[in-house]
Amino acid sequence: MQAVTGVILAAFAAYVGAWYFGALEGNFALLLFLATLVTGLYWLAERFYFLPQRQKAAAELEANALQRQEDLAKLGIAKVDSDVSEAQRKILAQPWWLDWTAGLFPVIIGVFILRSFLFEPFKIPSGSMIPTLWVGDLILVNKFHYGLRLPVLNTKVTEGTPPQRGDVMVFRYPPKPSLDYIKRVVGVPGDEVAYLNKRLTINGKPLTTNALPEFFDEDTMRYFPQFEEQLADQPHRLLNDPARPAYIPGADDFAFKDNCTYSIEGVVCKVPEGHYFMMGDNRDNSLDSRYWGFVPDKNIVGKAFFVWMNFGNLKRIGSFN
Repeated sequence: MQAVTGVILAAFAAYVGAWYFGALEGNFALLLFLATLVTGLYWLAERFYFLPQRQKAAAELEANALQRQEDLAKLGIAKVDSDVSEAQRKILAQPWWLDWTAGLFPVIIGVFILRSFLFEPFKIPSGSMIPTLWVGDLILVNKFHYGLRLPVLNTKVTEGTPPQRGDVMVFRYPPKPSLDYIKRVVGVPGDEVAYLNKRLTINGKPLTTNALPEFFDEDTMRYFPQFEEQLADQPHRLLNDPARPAYIPGADDFAFKDNCTYSIEGVVCKVPEGHYFMMGDNRDNSLDSRYWGFVPDKNIVGKAFFVWMNFGNLKRIGSFN
């Protein structure tokens, strides 16, 4: 078992190393599932086979020592130099290959359950959601709000609450599902979403926007016009860059692209059933549904709701809309 365990641990280490150095595209959900499965099997083997075997050997050692003491006592030898307890401790000690498998199972399954069904942490890598979320924000995502999903397969097993306009949602990027994206839901199934001349309209109704003081972007060292937008009675802030045109350049080919009409003024899309139209709050600096299309329900990861840390700015900690 030592050799087998060594090969298994080496395989895990090789996978992580290859992922880290970019030799392959890693899947953390799959890695965590396999780690839970493997350590769980070792934990069961330890509890119901290996540990009873060691306990049996320790009991036999103690019985043999007692028998030896009795035999020596009959010969008039009362004192025996032997440390049975130390020998038993060594026999009962868990070998290294079980320490690194069965011993880690309680921790790994705890992380697996927490991450797969309750809350998952993410780090904001880009400025597409400024001013709501900043680069470096560490956020929590509710994994059960939209319904529980099986890990790895992402198959929904409970209904949950359907995504609503205004939700900040994490999802698997449709052109490359191994990547996680975060944007705001602006269109739900059946909606007609129009973004023309940098004004958002849902089902023919322009959203209410109010001007706010300009936002200073520390990364670009520039000020940008900032607005408050009412989306489904939920206010949130957004940025517009007056130097950028309303035209959407370089839109990809995507499923249901026929539902969209592009013009010099922007784009109008009819959201198909089972899909969502997503946009970043940094409207002129966001690669979103305007460019790569709709997000299918099967790609949903969860609802983002809380910044739990930003090491560069502790004031960022808290909930957000």
